[in-house]
Amino acid sequence: MKLIEVTTPAHQKEFIEMAVRLYKNEKNWIRPLDKDIEGLFHPETNKLFRRGAKAKRWLLQDNKGQTIGRIAAFINPKMKEKQPTGGVGFFECIDNEEAAFMLFDVAKDWLQSEGMEAMDGPINFGERDKWWGLLVDGYSEPNYNMPWNFSYYQKFFEDYGFKLYFKQFTYMRPVQELRFDEKMIKRANQIIANPDYSFRYIKGKELKEKAPEYFMTVYNKAWARHLGKSLTLKEAQIMFGKMKPIIDPRLIYFGFFKGEPVSFFINIPEINQIFKHVNGKMDLIGKLKFLWYKTFSPPNKMLGLVFGVVPEHQGKGVESAMIISYDKMSNDPKFPYKTIEMNWIGDFNPKMMRVCEQLLADIYKTHHTYRYLFDREKPFERHPIFD
Repeated sequence: MKLIEVTTPAHQKEFIEMAVRLYKNEKNWIRPLDKDIEGLFHPETNKLFRRGAKAKRWLLQDNKGQTIGRIAAFINPKMKEKQPTGGVGFFECIDNEEAAFMLFDVAKDWLQSEGMEAMDGPINFGERDKWWGLLVDGYSEPNYNMPWNFSYYQKFFEDYGFKLYFKQFTYMRPVQELRFDEKMIKRANQIIANPDYSFRYIKGKELKEKAPEYFMTVYNKAWARHLGKSLTLKEAQIMFGKMKPIIDPRLIYFGFFKGEPVSFFINIPEINQIFKHVNGKMDLIGKLKFLWYKTFSPPNKMLGLVFGVVPEHQGKGVESAMIISYDKMSNDPKFPYKTIEMNWIGDFNPKMMRVCEQLLADIYKTHHTYRYLFDREKPFERHPIFD
């Protein structure tokens, strides 16, 4: 077997195509958009490079010159850990432990040469909300930008010495005809009856001009402390701008107290139900297919992106009021979405797990994020729990 560093356009193409060949008989695998993967490894499309990030990729060939594996390793200066920690991701491999370990070894050796003391994997060369974690349970079709992999990968990671750093759950529930706990309904109705509170979805001019500001306000109070980064208005506007082609105003829901935003529930249509028809290409034909399926066979599943309540209104029943108010709207027979899935709920975030449980959602998929300490005598610690 031979390792080849990805350095040419031909290598870059093979990095994409080897996964397509590997999964050709897997009905639930959905080919990611080529640009979503390749774009991560170029300074023109990944601003992390301009902040000092580094990345390398390798292909693994067998003795006949056939590609049987791939891996990427990267250093993200935004990752703040007790020890310098790099990442490995975009791992794919045939069912061969020797091949898998060769790929892990080359990534580890490079990260050590760059001063790293640990590696997390499989993770993304960028934000946590994409390509993060190893699927270990729930092998149905993946949501957009969520990883899907063979079940035997788990044994590769664990036998090599990676240890579980945290779990990520995807929760799922039907949208309509749900029964809620009587205590939850009572708490919700007390808030709904308070004229200082109001709950509504955002549409029209308000969606374009005010929703990013509402989102930024609640996000920075509810999540910035945990995630270590505040959101600027420009960043929120960019986020909503990127969602514009797929946004459905019925899925953007806010709560207000005396006219000020205090909570949100941001959802989008699950667009992998469309992207699975474009074969990874958003060229002219791919765009035409996207428009056709969006118009004539739109998604019937919505994806919960983020739910938040500002701290001073937490524990008062606002969460319940949001859920009950939204449920009344979604029970309209004309509402097209049948299920909702909520990605990326870390087991270190019991508050969000409780929110999902309040929604009567069940764990539908589980991903693992692993950590490998290069000093094998150093004590291993799980991800800290959010308070």
